[in-house]
Amino acid sequence: MSVYGSALERLSRIPRLSLASAPTPIEDLSRLRDALGGGFTLLVKRDDAIPFGFGGNKVRKLQIVVAQALAEGADTLITTGGIQSNHARATAAVAARLGLGCVLVANGTPPAKPTANALLDRLLGAEVRYVASRDARAPAMENAAWELRTKGRRPFVIPLGASTPLGAAAYAMAVTELLAQIHPPDLIVLSTSSGGTLAGIIAGCRLHGLPTRILGISADDPSAAITGEVRRILGGLEELLGVSSGSLTDAPIDVDDRFVGDGYGIPTAQSTEAIEMCARREALFLDPTYTAKAMAGLIAGARANALTRGTTLFWHTGGQVGLFA
Repeated sequence: MSVYGSALERLSRIPRLSLASAPTPIEDLSRLRDALGGGFTLLVKRDDAIPFGFGGNKVRKLQIVVAQALAEGADTLITTGGIQSNHARATAAVAARLGLGCVLVANGTPPAKPTANALLDRLLGAEVRYVASRDARAPAMENAAWELRTKGRRPFVIPLGASTPLGAAAYAMAVTELLAQIHPPDLIVLSTSSGGTLAGIIAGCRLHGLPTRILGISADDPSAAITGEVRRILGGLEELLGVSSGSLTDAPIDVDDRFVGDGYGIPTAQSTEAIEMCARREALFLDPTYTAKAMAGLIAGARANALTRGTTLFWHTGGQVGLFA
């Protein structure tokens, strides 16, 4: 029995919308495992298979974050990301389902012909505002919120990736879901960028007293930057769940940034190989920005005999719409 039983109870009582069908499937990747030399069990948690809004990890987070927005009387959601942001697409989908307005701040040049997530944003009725750089995104969101307030609207600003303590709580909950499906894996591998999903899984494993190692593979930023953000979110989760300071923030945070390549969204030879191997061995589709680089890290670990001899679980965070960009 976990010493954090009261925190787990508080976690289970956090209000959330019902958008993501649960539990998401867990499947065996035996053909991929055999291609990597075998000797361990390889599973995948299919959050890419969430049916709402083309799925992915952002749907889990938004169920909780947008429940808070509704509780505060919001009528418009504002968030940000790249032009092909999965989070922006998922936010636009939630807004459309609930009849809310949606403003997306995207860094980049407006595409002449929107494709993939950018196309879905348009179909979902979101207003997209373009800025020149990542640094310009947060001020542009605040400016959009100010404009809407002057018109009598009630905007709710969702930070990048919904990577807040409240958003991360969704993945602490997801660990409880996982444990109802399988015995605790020895290793969980996932993509990480804004840090919320990684923080939530770390928190969930700590709250349940699991010895599972959690490895985040960076899609963009240096490991030190992501580690700092994850620790910040864990600190917020401590406050949210009423646990003592350090209960979550002292958990190991393991981020590998060796598979970023030339930058965010830029494929590498390893990520391209990962996409092809998963498709041809398992009919499992990865996205080029996030999950392909995470799987590249897993493949490299298997080839170097660095994976545990027990069970490795790849947490598929979605994003395969990016294949059509």
